Amino acid sequence: MAKRTSIDHFKEARQSIRSPEARKRVYYFYGDEQFFIDRLQQEISALVPDEQKDFNYDLLYGSETTPEQVLGIVRSYPMMADRRVVILREFLALKNSGGGSINDFEHYVKNPNPSTVLCIVDKKLPDGRTSLGKALKGKKNPNTEAFEFKTLPDYQLADWAIEWAEAQHSKHLSPRASQLLAQLVGNNLQLLSTEIDKVCTFVDTRDDVTIDHVKKIIGSYREYSVIELKEAIFQRNLDKALGIAEQMLLKSNAEAGEIIRSVGFFYRVFADVWQIRRLMEKQLSKAQVQSELGIGNSYLFNFKWKDASAFQLSEMPRIFEALLDADRAAKGFSTLDVPSIYLLLIKRIIG
Repeated sequence: MAKRTSIDHFKEARQSIRSPEARKRVYYFYGDEQFFIDRLQQEISALVPDEQKDFNYDLLYGSETTPEQVLGIVRSYPMMADRRVVILREFLALKNSGGGSINDFEHYVKNPNPSTVLCIVDKKLPDGRTSLGKALKGKKNPNTEAFEFKTLPDYQLADWAIEWAEAQHSKHLSPRASQLLAQLVGNNLQLLSTEIDKVCTFVDTRDDVTIDHVKKIIGSYREYSVIELKEAIFQRNLDKALGIAEQMLLKSNAEAGEIIRSVGFFYRVFADVWQIRRLMEKQLSKAQVQSELGIGNSYLFNFKWKDASAFQLSEMPRIFEALLDADRAAKGFSTLDVPSIYLLLIKRIIG
């Protein structure tokens, strides 16, 4: 069974918040992926209508308040409303006052106010060896649930982009288009969602978003032909790849930034190749590899599987070393000029 991802946790938490029967009284969201946490916070905030927020909604920061003050608020009852919502960010930074500490929340977590929804946010969970940590993480507490949101690995970005375009815009983002977006933008979900918004707005009267639509929008501020370059490299066509690279350098006036962006792009591409080849070496079947990587879209997985067939696992150290060297050279750790750095990188990748 594939490991649960931040995407799975987000869907589960959102469904719980939206369902009165399944809704918890205390949610603890933690981890490095702020995008998911911010949207779940918005879901919880929306449980109180705007006209009731003055008296029944509080956004608190641990660095600016104390455990005693927070507990006083969450234990109070809503005013002329069904519920109160309290958002507490920077939980672990709560000021100790009068002997109080975050451990004072243990009793509340186990016996929360039924008319309050408390959303706690921080980078990490309290120590799991403490009684508070156990109360938050334990499965025996029906009123409390903790969700961890790790940064999405690159190989899950394209799948997420497809789901996000469908959920937010009712648009079908083609697998090739989603892969291009993911590889160009990277795993900054806030930026990636913004680019999806741009593309979906661009094709407002159409249901399908293609790779050509993405190229037009992305190309409006980035002169990229990196997809064509990638295809030439994976075909092991050195002459074609070098020709495309020279055109890219001309468009960018041979800026070092072009190399740095391309290195990031190819690092994500070859990270996918490495993941697949590594699992293939373990004698896993194609279906098992897809399950292990958590890539639900079969078309997208087949696309990545085809990429992985172009290189061997034994080539990965050489390729990653070439990417690292090019990145360092572009940032000034070399006497080579920009075109030489770029063309040498391509030769080293193809081998």
